[in-house]
Amino acid sequence: MHRSKLSRSILLALGLVSAGGAIAADAGTAGTSSSGNAAAPTQLDAMLVTGTRASNRTQFETLAPVDVFTKQDIQSVDSTDLKDVLAQLVPSFVVQRLPMADGQVFVRPATLRGLSPDQTLVLVNGRRFHRSALLGNRGAQAADLAQIPTSAIKRIEVLRDGASAQYGSDAIAGVINIILEDSPGTEITAGYSQYAQGDGASRDFSARTGWALGDYGSLALFAESSNSDATSRTRQRPDAIAFQAAHPELDVPNPVQRWGQPELESRRVGFNLKANASDTLELYAFGLYSHSDGVSDFNWRNPDTTTGAYRTTSIFPGWNLRSLYPVGFSPQYGNTQNDLQLVAGLRGEITPRLRWDLSASYGRNAIDYSLDNSINASLGPDSPTSFDLGRLTQTEKNANADFNYEWDVAALSKPVNVAFGAEFRQETYQVRAGDPASYAVGRGAAAGLEANSNGAPGFSASQAGQWSQRSKAAYVDMEVPLGERWSIGAAGRYEDFSSFGSTVDGKLSARFAITPEVALRGTLSTGFRAPTPAQLNTTSTTQGLDTRTLQIFTSGRLSPSDPLAQLLGAKPLTPEESRTASLGLTWRTDLGLSGSVDVYRITLSDRFSQSASFAIPAGTPNPLGYTSVNYFTNDFDTTTTGVDVVGNYLRDLGAGRMTLTLAYNYNQTRVDNGSTSVATNETQRVLFEDRLPEHKGSFTGSWDVGAWSLMARVRYYGKWTDSTGNATGDIYQQFGAMTFLDLAVGYRINEHHSLRVGADNVFDRYPDEATFQASRGLVYSRNAPYDTDGANVYAQYRLSF
Repeated sequence: MHRSKLSRSILLALGLVSAGGAIAADAGTAGTSSSGNAAAPTQLDAMLVTGTRASNRTQFETLAPVDVFTKQDIQSVDSTDLKDVLAQLVPSFVVQRLPMADGQVFVRPATLRGLSPDQTLVLVNGRRFHRSALLGNRGAQAADLAQIPTSAIKRIEVLRDGASAQYGSDAIAGVINIILEDSPGTEITAGYSQYAQGDGASRDFSARTGWALGDYGSLALFAESSNSDATSRTRQRPDAIAFQAAHPELDVPNPVQRWGQPELESRRVGFNLKANASDTLELYAFGLYSHSDGVSDFNWRNPDTTTGAYRTTSIFPGWNLRSLYPVGFSPQYGNTQNDLQLVAGLRGEITPRLRWDLSASYGRNAIDYSLDNSINASLGPDSPTSFDLGRLTQTEKNANADFNYEWDVAALSKPVNVAFGAEFRQETYQVRAGDPASYAVGRGAAAGLEANSNGAPGFSASQAGQWSQRSKAAYVDMEVPLGERWSIGAAGRYEDFSSFGSTVDGKLSARFAITPEVALRGTLSTGFRAPTPAQLNTTSTTQGLDTRTLQIFTSGRLSPSDPLAQLLGAKPLTPEESRTASLGLTWRTDLGLSGSVDVYRITLSDRFSQSASFAIPAGTPNPLGYTSVNYFTNDFDTTTTGVDVVGNYLRDLGAGRMTLTLAYNYNQTRVDNGSTSVATNETQRVLFEDRLPEHKGSFTGSWDVGAWSLMARVRYYGKWTDSTGNATGDIYQQFGAMTFLDLAVGYRINEHHSLRVGADNVFDRYPDEATFQASRGLVYSRNAPYDTDGANVYAQYRLSF
């Protein structure tokens, strides 16, 4: 009992459990009685769940909507990428494939409630998970969920509500909390999958083992590997067909470039440790390490039209790139990642009513980029064909002190829970320059030969550097039980940043039980997302293909502090600020039916994006040959409105148990004001309003009978609008709604061995073709919010003991 009180107070201090103990911040289990009430926990870190059936999707007694996904839910999705798992389980969570989109091929942007990827906070065991080093979609720098091994996860808790007052920056759309496995036992899994078109084979292996360390704690170890082949949904480019016709003596590859998923190898390991020093003192630690290597294609360079690379000049007499690449070339873009997260802490008590938790964490993500099968044409015959493009590194250090006090108030039947604490965080971003040849401007540039490694210029010495930002925060979080029906909560947070100053945010919550089975809940909150050192200080150079002229163009993204950017109107970045209101109805019945409906409205001001593109002013030096430049800016305001519907129904069916789950999200974003709302930046307005479906949902049915388990899932995506960037503007295309069917069958051979086979997108459905991209061989839009590679068939064997 003493440990149970300690655990409850610590979890309250972390802000991940309500006064009623509705959601936990740390790993653990709680038994559930037949009446639906949780049995008393006996472990120091036990999860406290009150009035919730184990199979329910939502937590009935929370003041804000929370989805809880079990290990079985996670294993029902055939993917080792956590982003794909969440995309199938969470209705408002969308992830894109983005083939041939530079670093985003490997660090794919994922959004919750249609907001920016870095407006969702990611926690592991209740502690902040570091960001990726990549600045992705419109400059967003978010945590990369793909670095977390799915086989190490015990459950996932998704808070669908603004929570900056509780957790700090980024928690505008919500919070995703990954709880690592800590139970004893061993599980080994081997899987194989392949697309119906015969490519994209994936070979996956994972192992997890855990021990109870006597009466003193537990230790779990994880290991996971995945090896995925590339996919290709490509047609031969029309200009490649014309080139072959004009040069019948050459053997032009068909296709000359590949649109699809990259080749990717990943290795992940980790541990989760808990050790009791006494009945009232616990040491905890966990660590995750991931290494991956991937390769992706870039656009094909046509020898007859790519004059910037194939031009002949007297500067390099006798040199012609056709002797090296007679049928053109498609650069090969390489990505090597190393990701590390380490957390350690102590928790205990000062008095039976005052508890404490001290922790420190270190996170680091490093990405090395390379380019093969390329050229720096301005160097002529001295140019290498392979380049080291440089390295991006994001490092984060956190220190937290959390306290909780159970305050007895004479007028209340239950104590008021007062959580308070402080946090110190330091973010450092580093850019290491690539090979000098990758960004060199050689002698041939004077004759029109393109500088830099062709396809992706390396980070130059002037772009390299290291930048840091520190923040200090203090928070208080109270929850007051006003009798049997009412409970209210209030939270406030003050945070000061070294780069731009301080911010104060707050949150009010309330819940009213209409009956023991039906309750209303609502929240009002303010939030913020602070610009990162990378967004404040870095610049980048990208190349693209104009789909009209089929000419390569080079774009520059400048730092807001760059003199040229300031000349064009750039101003210092400030935090994005939000106001969120939500109102929900949740229910449960003895008939096995439970669920919730939550409506929300999120207004965001000073949203972060890229400015419109500008031509280089006349007379301005342009050694990198920029076609246009832009910069990061607090550009505009938006309002997002939506509704989440979750329903769950359980009942006995014949000799088995049937579960039906409905999950639906409607989400609409509208630009209110700012430069994005005018014609000068129509692209950004379309991207924020129409790039994702407003409707997304799934309906899942499962039936467990004897040794067999059957699962069917229908996934629905509404219409959406795509765009493609060109040197002179964007082109748009609207795509209709899509529905996919997934099926799986599992068989438990005995208590140790089980098999599972299934298929995603059983009917091998594809969206409309991307007509505006046909000129470069793309068949299906690379920005689709779902997989466009067709049916995927898989088999999995699991050994448990």
